[in-house]
Amino acid sequence: MSRYPKVTFGIIVLNGEPFTSYCLRSLYPFAYEIIVVEGGHEGAKKMCTHDGHSIDSTLESLWRFKKEEDPENKVQIVTRDGFWPKLDELGRCKTPQSRAYAEKATGDYLWQVDIDEFYKPEDMQTILKMLEDDPEITAVSFKQITFWGNPNCTVDGWPLRRGEAIYHRLFKWGPGYRYVTHQPPTIDDERGQDLRSLKWVKAETLAKKKIYMYHYSLLFPWQVKQKAHVYQAQSPQACPEIVKWAENNYFRISNPYRVHNLYQYPSWLERFSGDHPPQVRQMMEDIHSGKVKTALRPTDDIEALLNSRWYSCGRFALKIGDLMDRNWKQASSIIKGAVRKIIKKIIVKNN
Repeated sequence: MSRYPKVTFGIIVLNGEPFTSYCLRSLYPFAYEIIVVEGGHEGAKKMCTHDGHSIDSTLESLWRFKKEEDPENKVQIVTRDGFWPKLDELGRCKTPQSRAYAEKATGDYLWQVDIDEFYKPEDMQTILKMLEDDPEITAVSFKQITFWGNPNCTVDGWPLRRGEAIYHRLFKWGPGYRYVTHQPPTIDDERGQDLRSLKWVKAETLAKKKIYMYHYSLLFPWQVKQKAHVYQAQSPQACPEIVKWAENNYFRISNPYRVHNLYQYPSWLERFSGDHPPQVRQMMEDIHSGKVKTALRPTDDIEALLNSRWYSCGRFALKIGDLMDRNWKQASSIIKGAVRKIIKKIIVKNN
């Protein structure tokens, strides 16, 4: 991979098991360096040790990988003696942790990765070749496929179809560049220009080529429980009922059309029949063989839904409703704009 541009992968992780080593292995062949920032911020104390670290074996996995699987010394592990600040000086979540890896990055590009997201190796190679062929590219975004409960099930819904499935991940990097915000990820160049305002490869462009981010953010029960508690503590006004959502619509499915953790909007489950990235397949094999100990979510209720004709009909109706709602809002906006122009012309004419 040395002939390709140098890519720094930046990861923030708290309680990342069982993903940790599999995620690192998936990135390693394509990485110039991998900088992992471990630990929780002040809003995640319920899910941390007393001094701000993971309460599972994430930290041990990181150091074991560094010792046993890092022959090229690509991996840097960044920790803090205590909790990371919840907010930066401008009140933005997680930016201090993101800046911790950004400030150490020495690659030509910075690629932000969550510990539970993966890419197919051939897709990563395509992206690096694209950057090599066109050095003017400043930002790349991906559309995610979100897995729910098991690797054969995905979740979709209104918010995902309206932009929440798009993740800004890959940015040009160099002297004077600055990591500005984490939500959404935003990086400015040395002139203060947002890199997505320059030459930006959008997620829709890559999706047409079948290049996606494979996001396993709702795969394991412990993972969902932790995220629910952290999100509620982090953003109590934005998601006050997310712990209740997890209890009612993840661990058991009380409302099969509110299954995504953006629970205020309609969502539904779909069957996935495609291929997974190799390290995800290996992880699941290791879990099923007992090599890796991780509790899995039961799948009987998922299968019952996916095999149900009425659920399929309801899912279809929500997809049509989404299109109608979006088209109505777009039409309404156009009509309002036209009316404003007419009123303005009338006022000008009368004056």
